[in-house]
Amino acid sequence: MRGVPLDASGYFFEPLWTNFQLGERIGILDWYTILVGLLALAALVVHGALWVVLKTTGPVRDRSLRIARLNWWLVVALTIAVTIASLRVQPAIARHFRSAPWGYVFPLIAMAGLVGVRWSMARADEWKSFLAAGCYLTGMLLSVVFGIFPMVLPARNSEYSLTVENTQAAGYGLKIGLIWWTLGVILVTGYFTYVYRSSAGKVTLPQNGNE
Repeated sequence: MRGVPLDASGYFFEPLWTNFQLGERIGILDWYTILVGLLALAALVVHGALWVVLKTTGPVRDRSLRIARLNWWLVVALTIAVTIASLRVQPAIARHFRSAPWGYVFPLIAMAGLVGVRWSMARADEWKSFLAAGCYLTGMLLSVVFGIFPMVLPARNSEYSLTVENTQAAGYGLKIGLIWWTLGVILVTGYFTYVYRSSAGKVTLPQNGNE
């Protein structure tokens, strides 16, 4: 979202960090990328903790629920901060949403998921809270994709940005890729269906030392 220093040849180089500021001499790490990283960490902590809540009982479940509740507030604060920062760092996002208002459905999905997490936790609905966290993550990712479309890798100089038009493969390659992608998704869907069904329900601890 921040953009990288692509040149006319399509290559770029960035040091790990420079002065942690945005500008001409940016590094991989700056205040914005660190802020986004903190949001990603907090959101995944909530999502992971709610999965543990869903799968366990007793003290482990209680600790995980407490972690999810505490980090939920951090996710709210960081979501607001990252949204404001992103609109300033990447002006194309605001322009795209203004030109296609239907895209606001994606941030609304994220907001609904965030509220749903809190609402479901308050009612001890484990499945709904976990699914709501998934909705938040999905809404945030789709908002980013929609906001920078048609760019797939923004450049600091927008003239050199990589877009879906100037990076797409030839027609034959796209057709073959679609076929293999479809087969791969079918296999992955079947695999995860088997895994989740075979490990369904709460984790049970051994009783009286017997497994």
